[in-house]
Amino acid sequence: MSKWLDVVGVTAKGLASLNGEQQQMVDDAEIVVGPPRSLPKLRGDDPRYVEWQAPLDNMIEQILSFSGKKTVILATGDPTWYGIGATLTRYIPLDEFEIHPAPSAFSLAAARMKWPLQNTACVSVHGRPVDLLNAHIVPGNRILALTSDATTIEAIAKLLVQRKFGQSQMTVLNAMGGDTESKVEFTANAYESRGIGNLNTVAIDCVADEDAALLPPLPGLPDSAFVSDGQLTKREVRAATLAKLVPLMGQHLWDIGAGSGSVGIEWMRAAPRATATAFEKSTARIEMIKKNRDVLGTPGLKIVEGEALAHLNEAPPMPDAIFMGGDVGNTELFDALWAALKPGGRFVANAVTLDGEAALMQRLEQKGGDLARIDVSHLDHVGAHKVLRPKMTVTQWSIVKKADE
Repeated sequence: MSKWLDVVGVTAKGLASLNGEQQQMVDDAEIVVGPPRSLPKLRGDDPRYVEWQAPLDNMIEQILSFSGKKTVILATGDPTWYGIGATLTRYIPLDEFEIHPAPSAFSLAAARMKWPLQNTACVSVHGRPVDLLNAHIVPGNRILALTSDATTIEAIAKLLVQRKFGQSQMTVLNAMGGDTESKVEFTANAYESRGIGNLNTVAIDCVADEDAALLPPLPGLPDSAFVSDGQLTKREVRAATLAKLVPLMGQHLWDIGAGSGSVGIEWMRAAPRATATAFEKSTARIEMIKKNRDVLGTPGLKIVEGEALAHLNEAPPMPDAIFMGGDVGNTELFDALWAALKPGGRFVANAVTLDGEAALMQRLEQKGGDLARIDVSHLDHVGAHKVLRPKMTVTQWSIVKKADE
């Protein structure tokens, strides 16, 4: 089928922001689809204009129903940046549609702020939890965030204060590129709603209080960053484990016996668009995982409750990496996990018991890989003397799955 769909980016000026070629696309279209918020002032009495349907699944079905008819979607800014343009590639052949971007809200905001866009975190919390920002709240970081409406600004200010970043400068950029463009500036701890519109993008210059927790994306967060009952892969071991798991952009991890969720959370923080599934049978620990994933900026971490072996089929996509932090001697579970792991995937298992170590030695003999022993000692005192007190030794087996296995 030949091209039937054009996705056209518009600014706050609406159709007036289109060039001559884009305006001609709209004029020639049989159907023009646009957002309910701005469509009424665009269409007048023109029956060709229809509102896109929510949620996203309904909108996709709606767009596909127009297949073969000359259709234009009016999207905000750059449709490939947190927009419908990139989403359509999963449903429509690439030669059946074209994308015509306008300046994105991120580009406009960076220009208003005079910030180098390549050094700025660009995040969307439009229809998403503001907890996503937690992964980017570090001293000196600059964030541009798309919002749902004015209420999002208040939620972000509260989050910054809660994280002890209340001195962070917030600049709310209203209706950029439109006739009513304006901006409001304040620190998070001095938030007030006056002058904040519903169509806005917010710029955040992160400033930490003296006692703020510093939580960079590098694996190896302090143990105190996690709510835990002690079932936690400790900091030094966790950093070594993540190094062997190799977090990569867009890849998926299975964390078996997740405990507090620390490995899956740090995997997601370490690489763009990385995802993870945490398998945990303890209801109490699942509640801990939920708290940790929100506070540390990974609300998308999926949790599967119950014995892992019984629920592996509930956890698509198939994993690029697997961490086995408990029950490492369970041969049936290991075989199922190994079968699920993609070729080229990384498998890491940690053991602290002799039984677990024996199981890892057996796997080493059967499949190869690498075996390491991790000994960590921390400062302690015996009377007036300082000593280094050893933690439990961890035996770690790691392997990369070959294509023919």
